Amino acid sequence: MSAQYFRFAAHAAAAHAAAAPRRSALLEQLLARADGFVPVHDWRSDAFRIIAPPSLSMPAVAAAALCAESGPMEAAWVCLAAPVHYVAEMSNVRLAPGGLLALTRAEAEALALDFNGVWRDSGTRLLAGRSAALYCIFDRALQVTTCDPQEVQNLHIEEYLPAGPDAAVVRRMMSEIEMWLFEHVVNGARSARGVPPITGLWLWGGGAPLAALPKTAGFCAGDDVFFNAFAGAASGGAGVIIVPQVPGSDAWHHAEAQWLKPAVAQLRSGGISRLDLSAGARCFGVTARARLRFWRRRKPWWEFFG
Repeated sequence: MSAQYFRFAAHAAAAHAAAAPRRSALLEQLLARADGFVPVHDWRSDAFRIIAPPSLSMPAVAAAALCAESGPMEAAWVCLAAPVHYVAEMSNVRLAPGGLLALTRAEAEALALDFNGVWRDSGTRLLAGRSAALYCIFDRALQVTTCDPQEVQNLHIEEYLPAGPDAAVVRRMMSEIEMWLFEHVVNGARSARGVPPITGLWLWGGGAPLAALPKTAGFCAGDDVFFNAFAGAASGGAGVIIVPQVPGSDAWHHAEAQWLKPAVAQLRSGGISRLDLSAGARCFGVTARARLRFWRRRKPWWEFFG
């Protein structure tokens, strides 16, 4: 039987929990009646298993996103270059709360054009996708482990920086980019609009480019740089839904009506066998047996996710 995997944006939940969050009755009922939770180490990998055949390995996040945007690419290694805003402290650097920034397409193209002039003949280039995502493309394959910047917001960055045999290459590039961005013309225009400057590009999600996206079954909805590559019209059954709206917020009610309520109806009718409710480092599994646990006490949704 198929399942649906809901991912609630961890950074949004954490930020809202610090500022008088509101309750969400349906979500709290499901969490209270869940079978329990399992630790989450890589939520995208867990969610990909919902729509992928057992034998299919998950491609790199950047490789899938780039393939969906630009098709096959002549390169050895590609990673996402997420625009971020750092906060310098006495002895640390912190990725600011809400420090994962959005670019206009014009900003992304301007940064890519200038980067490729500055780093000409370096074996590295920057590409701006149609979505205004930035990709850092290398002419040599790298062995690096990286972290999703969404999971680093409001944390000191040191322990989340690239690791592995070729980490020094990527760390050095990130440091050079910080200097390049200082007083960059794009930041001057952003300051004039009253939006935070881009103080760095967080390089992550790297891997070898793809010749084609792997075939999956089911649907993907919501907004995520990886699962956007596999997005399709929802028709019930297996699926991955990324929910950026904070539970209980005004915007949440639309997402609840569009995705969560229909999923619960499918669970009750037997159309799917399980709901996975994931945020931060926990994922709760809900099956049809959940309705038998009506006696379990509800508590605020943010307490379930820690």
